[in-house]
Amino acid sequence: MKILVLHGPNLNLFGRREPHIYGTTTLAQINSMLAELASELGVTLSTLQSNHEGALIDFLHEHIDTADGAIVNPAGLTQHGVPLHDAIKAMPFPVLEVHMSNIAAREAWRNHSIISPAVKGTIQGLGRHSYLQGLRAIVEIVRDSRTAIAAGQTL
Repeated sequence: MKILVLHGPNLNLFGRREPHIYGTTTLAQINSMLAELASELGVTLSTLQSNHEGALIDFLHEHIDTADGAIVNPAGLTQHGVPLHDAIKAMPFPVLEVHMSNIAAREAWRNHSIISPAVKGTIQGLGRHSYLQGLRAIVEIVRDSRTAIAAGQTL
């Protein structure tokens, strides 16, 4: 099973940017934790961080036929990333949205996600654990789907 992990704009600054909101865990540490968990779960990861929406979209397109699921932290694209929203909707696999902070508890303009309607679900407000829970959840969703298909059921 291959899972994509997409990190949006400015997330390369985790550990330095607003540590009172995002904590002190760096993106490299998050990716390392995800890699360790992926190994335990028996899945492979392909990760990308980009400050450019088009690069995130290209990454999804590149893996449209090879990925089984994805987790995405759209960061600053959460409220305005229409092209990313559309790309996620075009994927044949489930996608989960993750956020380190609870966007509903922040500035009013952050309260709405344009990405949420395009994804299967959202995990937020758990710091680095949002990513880890997101990986666990997407793997379970894909496995449940495979089991259902093998049994001739639909979810």
